[in-house]
Amino acid sequence: MEQAKGDLTQPSLLLVDDDQVLCTVMARALQRRGYDVVVAYDYQSALAAAAVRPFEFAVVDLKFPGGSGLCLIKELMDLHRRARVVVLTGYGSIATAIAAIKSGAHYYLTKPANADDVMAALRGDGEAAAAAPVGEKPLSVNRLEWEHINRVLSGNNGNVSATARVLGMHRRTLQRKLGKHPVRD
Repeated sequence: MEQAKGDLTQPSLLLVDDDQVLCTVMARALQRRGYDVVVAYDYQSALAAAAVRPFEFAVVDLKFPGGSGLCLIKELMDLHRRARVVVLTGYGSIATAIAAIKSGAHYYLTKPANADDVMAALRGDGEAAAAAPVGEKPLSVNRLEWEHINRVLSGNNGNVSATARVLGMHRRTLQRKLGKHPVRD
């Protein structure tokens, strides 16, 4: 866990991601925009930081060592009901977006996203989301499969073995599919 330099008059922000380069770049960009940023690279460090002080904002990845971002969102919301949580993930799916919002996240962004995207989400600007065109092209079969796998995984609380049984596939095959990035359309 790293404490960025800042003062107590700045809005406090917890940044949780296991990608240290991304955290360094994003923390600097958010500091320049007036936030007092604390960085955590894993689940336990994030919980420890949140227990020490209240955060007004949090930017949380979904996958990092020690636990799930979805579980962390619930914990953060239990500690600080008024915190505004933004999910920033490289493995975006409809199922995880719905699960994140149900857990208490206010916004869901997929990587790559820059500091301006994160700022818009933290402020709650609907303009950024409204500006994105809605595609008329249906999802590909591969993307639908990926979405379905993630929905079932979410329904099984992240348990890969249980999900493999439900889907009728070998656990290793499922792990291989989960390890890949989402299929682009």
